[in-house]
Amino acid sequence: MIFQLFSLGFLVLVVVGIVMAIRSYTKHRNQLSRIEEKLDTLNEHKRKDKKS
Repeated sequence: MIFQLFSLGFLVLVVVGIVMAIRSYTKHRNQLSRIEEKLDTLNEHKRKDKKS
């Protein structure tokens, strides 16, 4: 009985850990995308200013 409880608890922890890792990865990827868009915008403005 106790062994089954620990096994079930371990499986739950593994699943929760995987879900948290995926969510963290997704948030990190979205943040990097936003930063990349901002850098692209800044580079465009910089090029336009040099041409003027």
